[in-house]
Amino acid sequence: MKLSFVFLLLMLGALTDAQPAQEKTALLYPYGPDQHDHKNPKLDDGSSEKVSLTVTFTFYGKEYKTLYVNNNGVISFDSRVNQYTPDPFPLADGRPFVAPYWADVNNILGGDIFYRETTDPTLLARITKNINEYFPKIPYTATWAFVATWDHVAYYGSTTDKGNTFQATLTTNTKTSFIILNYWDIQWTTGGASGGDVETGLGGTPAHAGFNSGDETNFYNIPGSQTEAIINITKTSNVNVPGRWVFQVDDFKVTGVPTEVPKVVDSNNCWL
Repeated sequence: MKLSFVFLLLMLGALTDAQPAQEKTALLYPYGPDQHDHKNPKLDDGSSEKVSLTVTFTFYGKEYKTLYVNNNGVISFDSRVNQYTPDPFPLADGRPFVAPYWADVNNILGGDIFYRETTDPTLLARITKNINEYFPKIPYTATWAFVATWDHVAYYGSTTDKGNTFQATLTTNTKTSFIILNYWDIQWTTGGASGGDVETGLGGTPAHAGFNSGDETNFYNIPGSQTEAIINITKTSNVNVPGRWVFQVDDFKVTGVPTEVPKVVDSNNCWL
């Protein structure tokens, strides 16, 4: 009888673990060693090497052929961004970048940052399907993508095993460009050097999510940025998919965005 009970518990545990894995796969595009991703060095405030792209990616009307994947939750086009405490946008200092989740990551304490450039037909078909669903009036077939994933990354000064998992995917058909931001698991908002509590990863100057063109007029802040509410970004969306934000970025447009900042309290609903 005891063996049967233990077996039942094991089966229930397996079923419980399988469901989140399926949901994670549905939200995040494939990443990691199995996808032959590159991996950033274990370095506080570090970044990738300069990545030369095989295509031109248009961001805020300007064309770019290189980028950096920065450990602190930023993909930048002209130079590395090792700044660990986020500033509110716009930053009129000439730095164009997308900030999926700009905060003080320390991958020495935990987690990895992966990235790859790809023309894999299966992935491009999935991205095309997503973009066509969210933007039905824009004819689009993806011909290229760049996927960067922060996998269970720790915060600076952490004394816990908390980690954040999020992803940014750049895609283009050589004319129209989109960026897809996916937030699977956000457990902390702030590193210790940004005023955060090292035991909780909360408080201080919280993470920032958005887009910065480098000038004074072209930028976008995802609601909740640099507030404690940013921890609920896994439940918010502008495309009615909790944890996913999608923007056309060649000629930057904001669609489907609510005007209210998210509440800090947990909710089962995404905005829209």
